[in-house]
Amino acid sequence: MKKPQFKQFAIAALLMGGLLTSCEKNQDELPEPDAQDSFEVVALQQADESEWVSEEVINVAEEVYAAEELAASGKGTAKSGFIPECVTITTVQTDTSVEKTIDFGEGCETPNGNFISGAVILSYSKDMEQATKTLSLSLSEFTFNGIAVEGGAQILRMRSNTNGNPQSDISSAFNGTWPDGETASWEGNRTREWIEGYGSGFWGDNVFLITGSQTFISRAGNTYNRTVLEALRRELSCRFIVSGVLQINRNDLSASLDFGDGNCDAFGELTYPDGTTKTVPLRRFRP
Repeated sequence: MKKPQFKQFAIAALLMGGLLTSCEKNQDELPEPDAQDSFEVVALQQADESEWVSEEVINVAEEVYAAEELAASGKGTAKSGFIPECVTITTVQTDTSVEKTIDFGEGCETPNGNFISGAVILSYSKDMEQATKTLSLSLSEFTFNGIAVEGGAQILRMRSNTNGNPQSDISSAFNGTWPDGETASWEGNRTREWIEGYGSGFWGDNVFLITGSQTFISRAGNTYNRTVLEALRRELSCRFIVSGVLQINRNDLSASLDFGDGNCDAFGELTYPDGTTKTVPLRRFRP
């Protein structure tokens, strides 16, 4: 997954609303964007920014939980080095439950270059011998690369799936406010299989395969449905999804976004509803 600058993202949002024609016109008087413009923008906004936020929130939670899981089992190195030293983790336990507050304070940078502030709060049962466990996630004054995020998730954590890998089935709902005031919401269900690097002691070799679907609602109220057609490959050492195909639907129109052949780059191939294709830059860079 890939990233233009803040200004590029703002321009994309303006294109979506058709506002570049004149600052003087009333929005109701402007024409609807054509299918290609609409799907190019949603690729930049939806398949990129909201996906990025969701992935990193879940990744923070999984890193902290995995450290606890590995410490209890003794089957790997508990800490991978992904959670920065500037983060404070507070643990409150009862006889049956654990609550961890992962506090980034006024801001910490993760090893893969994201700037996070606020806290992720993670709750789960104390019994670390369970093969399957539900984790509850919520956010407090959370920002990700300048995006203020609210919401939470339920994570069904499986220690070992049929492939012998840790797996998380995630039901999430988030709202985001971008630095320019633009807002959006997204919710969905994802499966995240941890296929490489679990317990290795180094975050940079962690690799995940992501499947599932998500609904994105823009500030203008337009609804886009996204479905993973080919599993998205997330290598934690790269800031982008490196391969996989995402289908994007709006009303009776359908487009697809191909994230590539495994290279860590900032581009994807967007196929429009009419079958034409274009290489597009994805995701803004943090300022």
